[in-house]
Amino acid sequence: MGIDQTWKVGTLAEASGLTVRTLHHWDQIGLLSPSRRTAVGHREYTEQDVIRLYQVLALRRLGLGLESITTCLDAGVDPVRLVSEHLADVEASIAALETLRQRLAHIHGELVSDRAPEISALIGALQTMGSTGPESKQALRRHLDNDQMQTLHDRASALGPVAYYLLQVEWPELYRRAEVLRTAGVEPAAPRVRKLVERMDELSSLFTGGDSDVSVAVRSAWQHEPAAMSGDPTAPADTWHALTAYLDRARSTA
Repeated sequence: MGIDQTWKVGTLAEASGLTVRTLHHWDQIGLLSPSRRTAVGHREYTEQDVIRLYQVLALRRLGLGLESITTCLDAGVDPVRLVSEHLADVEASIAALETLRQRLAHIHGELVSDRAPEISALIGALQTMGSTGPESKQALRRHLDNDQMQTLHDRASALGPVAYYLLQVEWPELYRRAEVLRTAGVEPAAPRVRKLVERMDELSSLFTGGDSDVSVAVRSAWQHEPAAMSGDPTAPADTWHALTAYLDRARSTA
């Protein structure tokens, strides 16, 4: 069996285009640490460490902060699964938009020819407009008006690709950690819970722009349709209600 290759901090810094200082900092904060020690006690990076470094750099290029990257990687994120899910969602959106394009092209052709389009064609276009997007988006539409939906869309667009990871990776992981603390009987006022709540509220502000009406509407969607919003068809409403009450108590201790 061959011996795995290892890298000293200087060698890895040069290969990755980072500074030694950066790698030392990432080690200190627990983002990326060398896993192996030599016989004389020198720390070296292994092949698995290099894989993690690649993931860190890939997520950072998408705009994630170091804390968000740590959350994503510590949650055991499978990059292949994430890309596959994102790709499937994009392809579904493209398919829906292509159907909408064809229906609008037909309606446009009718209007250019001075013919009134059939009502069935208009209804079909409306149905397609309302069906583009994941189930969580459909749930949001049942609780937010058009202006509020536009606010969420604009904020997410401004965030770029990072929005996907914040919504699909970090946010669910924060709630998972909070539920672990709740079921373990940790008091809502505990620093660990408060830190989670503060990060949740930061993410909420990113997507709502601080608009309290939008925040209330989004929370209503989570309260009444947790399965659709979480993407987990087995998500029990009772557990979600207990968790939101727990988090609200943590907020009230600020």
